[in-house]
Amino acid sequence: MPGDSNTETSGSAAFAVSSDGTKIAFEKAGSGPALVIVGGALSERDGGKPLVGKLQERFTVYTYDRRGRGQSGDTKPYAAEREIEDLGAVIEQAGSKAYVYGVSSGAALSLQTAVKLGPTKVSKLAVYEPPYGQDRKEFNEQKDRVNQLVQAGKPGDAAEFFLKSVGIPAQALEDMKNSPQWERISKIDFTLTYDYAILGDGSVPETVNQIGVPTLVLDGEKTLPFIHPAADRIAQLIPGAQRKTLPGQTHQASPEVVAPVLTEFFNQERK
Repeated sequence: MPGDSNTETSGSAAFAVSSDGTKIAFEKAGSGPALVIVGGALSERDGGKPLVGKLQERFTVYTYDRRGRGQSGDTKPYAAEREIEDLGAVIEQAGSKAYVYGVSSGAALSLQTAVKLGPTKVSKLAVYEPPYGQDRKEFNEQKDRVNQLVQAGKPGDAAEFFLKSVGIPAQALEDMKNSPQWERISKIDFTLTYDYAILGDGSVPETVNQIGVPTLVLDGEKTLPFIHPAADRIAQLIPGAQRKTLPGQTHQASPEVVAPVLTEFFNQERK
């Protein structure tokens, strides 16, 4: 089993126990079929609340702090396989099987989880902009620099470098650094090394052709250029996958736009 069925609670959070004993904090809201949201880099579970608010009338929505973030533990040594087990533990708490929606590096993690755990755990899968397909040299340089800054820099240095690398405008970054949010980001920016570990060498993993559940691959019209061909390739590899580009959306998609698309997809009967 990917996770322990025992649940602990602390405030608004409950805790799933992963295979290595790590406690993974999660919350649930709403009613209906279980849907687990998997966040991307530098996110914690509360970042999913706007989307949860749009989905909770139709689904029981689970959000969680990925390993090393928020109230979740961070047992060493890290390996991407441990994050697959963490997601599996949350799915166990959702009734042992769930729909899964992953965003950015969380989308990459969700794809790998669907490969590893299969349809007995993941009944349907939607992913938004798994960040594969970047120029290999640029990807490796970013990965190496993030690792260096996490090892030698002060908290926040790796996050600043990463956000610049993915195209956050200078003024927006300065505003972020001057906001209360920055302290939280700085505390978890070491987990960027985990995101890069999940992405491997940065290329689309051919193993996604083993995914055997209905899958929706999404991207935004105004996102980073390398995202589009990667999303196309993923949809080509996964048998029967649906592919949609959301008009006007960037890498940070609006919950108002995403929620109706997810609702329609997860409510479809399998043909």
